Amino acid sequence: MSLSTQRVILAALAISAAVVGMWAALLPVSFYSDFPLPERRWVSTLGPYNEHLIRDVGFLYLALLVLTVCVLRRPTASAVRMTGGAWLIFNSGHFLWHMLHLEMFPLIDKVGNAAALGGVLVLSILLLLPGRRSGAAVGSQG
Repeated sequence: MSLSTQRVILAALAISAAVVGMWAALLPVSFYSDFPLPERRWVSTLGPYNEHLIRDVGFLYLALLVLTVCVLRRPTASAVRMTGGAWLIFNSGHFLWHMLHLEMFPLIDKVGNAAALGGVLVLSILLLLPGRRSGAAVGSQG
């Protein structure tokens, strides 16, 4: 995989982390009531409001955002893999839990959950694949 492809993947994960992280950390009631869209309500469907849990999830996403942006700015083979590993640990557990708890959602939200969570899971895995490096693009650390 080329460095430019890895950068696109890192950017996509960073955007995801920024949106979810800022929303959950700063506006937990809105995140609970309206994520991913007001008419979809993926979080509130799952149980009672818990401000502590929602803010913690938001700050976890923001921590992943910091890691991802740092690696996006200065990618090395080992840093890209480390970031992919961190995202993979989070996304695999997140994906599995949600896939086992879809029964209360209508079909469109089941598909939306699977697509959204499966998409970031696949991106995480892709960062673990060996990369093709062009000479000066990335240091020889790896």
